[in-house]
Amino acid sequence: MMSGRTIRAGWQAAALCCALLGATAFAQVASLGDKQTGENKGDQLPNVLQKVGVAQHLNRSLPLNAQFVDETGKQVVLGDYFGKHPALLSLVYYNCPMLCSEELDGMTGALEMVKLTPGKDFDVIIISIDPTETPAMAAKKKAFYLKRYGRPETAAGWHYLIGQKPAIDAVTDAVGFGYVKVPGPDGTLSQFAHASSLEIVTTDGKLAQYYLGVEYSPKDMLLGLIEASNNKIGSPVANILTYCYHYDPETNKHSLIVARVVQFGGMVTMAGLGGFMFLMFRRDLKLGRDHDQNARDLTKKENG
Repeated sequence: MMSGRTIRAGWQAAALCCALLGATAFAQVASLGDKQTGENKGDQLPNVLQKVGVAQHLNRSLPLNAQFVDETGKQVVLGDYFGKHPALLSLVYYNCPMLCSEELDGMTGALEMVKLTPGKDFDVIIISIDPTETPAMAAKKKAFYLKRYGRPETAAGWHYLIGQKPAIDAVTDAVGFGYVKVPGPDGTLSQFAHASSLEIVTTDGKLAQYYLGVEYSPKDMLLGLIEASNNKIGSPVANILTYCYHYDPETNKHSLIVARVVQFGGMVTMAGLGGFMFLMFRRDLKLGRDHDQNARDLTKKENG
C-alpha cells in the first residue's frame, strides 16, 4: 500500500508540473493555432521566410544621416532624434494587416508600466518599411497609439516616419532586420513578410538591445532605456522570432508562422518533469515498502 508520504509527494510533483506548464504557456508569444488566418502545411518555414529574420547588430551605429518624413509631412533626418536621449525603435508598416499592430500593442502596453516619459527621458521612433505609405497614414497610426498610451502631453516624444527605399534599407541593414515583399489578396506585391522586434538605441545612435516577439517586459525595457541613456550596450537575447505571415499561392491566404523554439522548450520541460515525477514516486514507493517491512519485522519480534 502506498504511504501518505508517497501520495503527498505525488501531488506535490503533479502541482509543480501543472504550474510550470502554465508558466510555459503564458511565456509563449503565441501558439501556432492562436494566430492563424490561413492554413499551414507543417512546421517548416516557407521559402519566402528563409530571407526574413533579425540579426542582432549590437553596438552598430544607425545611419543618422538617413532622410525621412514625419507624420506632419516635415523632412527630417534620423540623427534629429539623438544626442540627448536614448530611443526605442520599431520597424513596421502602417497598413500591415496583422503582426505590426500586435508589436505596437505590446510596445505601448509595456511603456504604460515604464515610469519614464517619452520626449523627456527617451524617444519612440517608428519607421515604416513600405516606401509607398504616406504622412497621413503615419499620423493616423500615431494618434491611435498616443490615445491608447493615455498621455497626450508626450506627443512630441513619438515619431512616426516614412521614407524612400534607400533610407529604409540603410536602417534595416544596420539593425539586421530582414523583410521581403509578398503578394496581397489581389496578387500584387503590396505586403511584407518580416519578423517582430524592438530595438533600444543609445543616445549616440548605437544599437544597445533587442527585444524579440510581440510581448515585452516593462522591467527589461526600463533597464534597457536606463543603460542606453549611459551609452551602455546590452547582450544578445535568445533568437525566438515571431514572423508576420506568409502567402500560400495554392489557397491565396496568408498564415502567421510562430517559431516552434518556445514550444519545443515547453516539451523539454514537460519531459524533465515527467522524469522527476517518476523518480519521486519510485523512491517513495521503495521507502514505503521498507517502512512496512520494518514494521512487520518489529511486530514479529515483539510477538515472538
